[in-house]
Amino acid sequence: MHREIKTTKDGSKTLYINELNESYHSSHGALQEAEHVFIKNGLNLINYSEINILELGFGTGLNVLVTINEYLKTDKNHTIHYFTLEKYPVLASEIDALDYPSLFENEILSEINTKIHAADWGKPIEIIPRFFLTKMECDFFKLSNLTLPEIDLVYFDCFGARVQSDLWELPMFEMVSEKMKTGGLLTTYSSKGSVRRILQSLNFNVEKKPGPPGKREMINAIKL
Repeated sequence: MHREIKTTKDGSKTLYINELNESYHSSHGALQEAEHVFIKNGLNLINYSEINILELGFGTGLNVLVTINEYLKTDKNHTIHYFTLEKYPVLASEIDALDYPSLFENEILSEINTKIHAADWGKPIEIIPRFFLTKMECDFFKLSNLTLPEIDLVYFDCFGARVQSDLWELPMFEMVSEKMKTGGLLTTYSSKGSVRRILQSLNFNVEKKPGPPGKREMINAIKL
């Protein structure tokens, strides 16, 4: 698939797939969306000494970078194990063109971004002390075959249902639920009624929350 670089309204960049008429992030702001959905309404709501995060999918690596940026603001007394799936890894040239480190004040994020994308697939890599990243190059529907610890937090960041409807249906959410611990949180930019009903049927407590810029609502769901 051909991808091109586009600049979103907050000045951060994203990838756009012509054939699908779909972007990797919101046109209203890639960085704003990542921070609002996955940090403000995700990571910042989890308070454990050890946090296991599952992301679907890795894409441009922006969610990993904003997670590490937030982690660096803390006392760093907790450990994060971050597991991320991606079927179609982006190119090194695309990562360079996105230039995500320039969005942050902390200059160390440039080196960290390089380590994120240079990390070998399929094995845990300690990107910074106490932050371990495991990138897995596979189809999301292979999730049930993966050996993971019980997941505390899910970043559900698949392409929209318009282009990949099967990722927003019951079988996918069943596999995700099976990997989560009781009390685990799933956060996603979506607010579709069908997604809310599926999660409720899987015994999640679903809450509609204000969405990122350009989107009225999003979903938080806690596994009961």
